[in-house]
Amino acid sequence: QVQLVESGGGLVQAGGSLRLSCAASGRTFSMYPMGWFRQAPGKEREFVAAISKSGSSTFYRDSVKGRFTISRDNAKNTLYLQMNSLKLEDTAVYYCAAGSRYLALGESEYAYWGQGTQVTVSS
Repeated sequence: QVQLVESGGGLVQAGGSLRLSCAASGRTFSMYPMGWFRQAPGKEREFVAAISKSGSSTFYRDSVKGRFTISRDNAKNTLYLQMNSLKLEDTAVYYCAAGSRYLALGESEYAYWGQGTQVTVSS
C-alpha cells in the first residue's frame, strides 16, 4: 500500500495562489494514477483533477480548468496541485488519492487517501 500526506493548504485571498503537495511513501509511487478531490463544508467530496502514472495525461473538473494544474514528480514521490486565481468557492479540504484506473473521476476508483489539507479563500 501507499501512505499519502498532504501539505500546503492555508488562508489566501481571492485571486491568490497556493500549491498543494502530496508526499507518498510505501509502494512505488509511479505505479499509481493519482487524483485530487475536495470537500467543502456541508457538501459531498468531489473530484478536482487526475493525472496518469507518467504524468503525461491530466484531466480536470470544468470549474478549475485553466486555473489549477496537477503535476507529479515520480523521482520525489510527490504529487502537486498548483491553484491560481482562487475563488471563494474553492474553499474546501483537499485530499490526494492513489488509484488503479487511468484518469478516474470516481472516489471508488481510489484505494488510498491522505488526511486532507484545508484551503480557505477569503474575500
